[in-house]
Amino acid sequence: MDKFTTLTGIAAPYPVVNIDTDMIIPKDYLKTIKRTGLGSGLFAEARFKEDGSENPDFVLNKPAYRKAEILVAGDNFGCGSSREHAPWALLDFGIRCVISTSFADIFYNNCFKNGILPIVVKPDELEKLLDDASRGANATLTVDLAAQEIRGPDGGVIKFDIDAFKKHCLLNGLDDIGLTLEKAASIDAFEKSTAASRPWA
Repeated sequence: MDKFTTLTGIAAPYPVVNIDTDMIIPKDYLKTIKRTGLGSGLFAEARFKEDGSENPDFVLNKPAYRKAEILVAGDNFGCGSSREHAPWALLDFGIRCVISTSFADIFYNNCFKNGILPIVVKPDELEKLLDDASRGANATLTVDLAAQEIRGPDGGVIKFDIDAFKKHCLLNGLDDIGLTLEKAASIDAFEKSTAASRPWA
């Protein structure tokens, strides 16, 4: 998993509340267990018309936001079913950080396991960030995980809280497998000790 330290990138405003995981990645795209290729289906029902052409009104189809790495979204982001394909699709598109006033628990935890930083801010802070993000090509935010700060284009700073363990994992690029591998030496020693004491097992 890629480390998340400091991210400076275009922020796209998407102030829609109750964005569920089916809106993030529709069920038609759940036939794969691969983490790549899902970016094309991100927000598919909003991004594309029935004939498959792009919806020019959707924020991520606008020229200024096609390479957005930060999404500033409405309340209760990631609600609905617990599909891990939702953070996979965001990451494959290029989104490394989602900012909202609240997240569904399962989606929130899945983000950390896939290298995405979900940040919870206060309603008034979200309004400020949405205003920053509305500036198109000038909608650049800097997210500093170590300092737990979001820095806006005008020099404003918003502090955010994050669980210390989740922060450690993102800073060091550790998913569940990576955390296990950190203990590889201890696991190997235990297995050797067990094999020596129980040769019949």
